[in-house]
Amino acid sequence: MSYIIDRRLNAKNKSTVNRQRFLRRYKKHIKKAVADAVSQRSITDINKGEEISIPSKDVSEPSFHHGDGGYNENILPGNKEFIAGDHIARPKGGQGGPGGSASDTGEGLDEFVFQITQEEFLDFMFEELELPNLVKHQLKGDEEFKTHRAGISNEGNPGQVNIVRSLRAANARRLALTGGKRRQIKTLKEELSRLQVEPIEDCHRHRISELQQQINDIKLKIKRVPWLDDFDLKYNLQVREPVPRTKAVMFCIMDVSGSMSQATKDIAKRFFILLYLFLQRNYEHTEVVFIRHHTSATEVDEQEFFYSRETGGTIVSSALILMKEIIEKRFPVGEWNIYGAQASDGDNWNDDSTRCHKILTKSLIPQVQFFSYIEITTHGHQALWREYEAIQAAFPDRFSMQQIIDQADIYPVFRELFKKKTVIA
Repeated sequence: MSYIIDRRLNAKNKSTVNRQRFLRRYKKHIKKAVADAVSQRSITDINKGEEISIPSKDVSEPSFHHGDGGYNENILPGNKEFIAGDHIARPKGGQGGPGGSASDTGEGLDEFVFQITQEEFLDFMFEELELPNLVKHQLKGDEEFKTHRAGISNEGNPGQVNIVRSLRAANARRLALTGGKRRQIKTLKEELSRLQVEPIEDCHRHRISELQQQINDIKLKIKRVPWLDDFDLKYNLQVREPVPRTKAVMFCIMDVSGSMSQATKDIAKRFFILLYLFLQRNYEHTEVVFIRHHTSATEVDEQEFFYSRETGGTIVSSALILMKEIIEKRFPVGEWNIYGAQASDGDNWNDDSTRCHKILTKSLIPQVQFFSYIEITTHGHQALWREYEAIQAAFPDRFSMQQIIDQADIYPVFRELFKKKTVIA
């Protein structure tokens, strides 16, 4: 049995293997710290590392030692305060040792604090998350190919020479070309052996010399057969085939109307930053389309989506109509996995909520893999929420909605929307 030990060191000369084992052991504490950090960070440092504190009760290691066997009696001389049968009271005051100040919960945090990197932070943040209903499509004209073995060819480049097959072909060629000559040698040797056991006469001597010469000539001819010829070379045949892959587009739709306060917009931006990091980190070939809307909707770039100060009234359907037009122009349904994420405070203009219901059910939901709606409000729900509830009841696998009240709800809501679904066979 072979044992492979990975002794590669990280940047701080600590074993990478030991660090990974440590992260797995305290996974629960790290995930909780990551969830707390997401809701407390600003938009600009959402993807940085984090300091993690481990409760002291979980860092202690069990110890094993040999106990005193049997029954023992100990005499402790010099004790003037106690006699046999007295009960010793507990010492007064709190327990000493490292840690913070005393608390009424009986728990504290040890001084053991360690830093996780940006990569580790994002790994824990997006663990067990996925885009729902993701499907692989075989695309025409795709530029990504995978090369794989497809047999043996008589032509190819030197780097693809199949040594075993080439040697086997060379051996077969030599056997075919020299088989007749080897049979002749065998026949001549049998005759030579017969003559050598008979009484030697002049005629026999002449024939023996002639047979030996013929055998030597045939052996020279066999030696002249090349050991390896160009004809013997065999090459591994490599075939390039297009790779079925996932291509997805996410539509990020944010309400920037006057009813959206700065705090509400900040929560929406945090949610979309989480979504953007999740897509960029977990999926290749994923495009993101940013749409801002008030009374009218506009497709914008990332910078304008997060930092523009434009505002106005509210017509939510304008964003859904623009999303439908962009899908028809640039993202064929048969080739793309289409997703939508909408954030709003739920305030909409007059009867526009009914129109949103019609656009989603008739045009968008049949085309998308999944559509999520986030309502950021501390007040009661309005007409838009009630219309979307009807959509969720009709399309539970393709439509989901959640409410966010404050920053602490962002990460739990995000995980709820994109958690991996358990498939029951």
